[in-house]
Amino acid sequence: MNVLKNFEAIFVVAAALATVTSYATATPPVLHVAASPVVAKADANIPTVVVAAKRLTAAEKAALI
Repeated sequence: MNVLKNFEAIFVVAAALATVTSYATATPPVLHVAASPVVAKADANIPTVVVAAKRLTAAEKAALI
């Protein structure tokens, strides 16, 4: 019975040590920024959609519900 308690204590200490070690040895991610940022040009021939419809009045909206 005492052996099982010792194994539990060893496991808890090993898990805590592994967690602390992983945080201690972790390096923050390095941010790489390009020297000259590339800006995309907008295409002048982008198709657009025009909706030509009348809006519903309050009475028509109420009739739909």
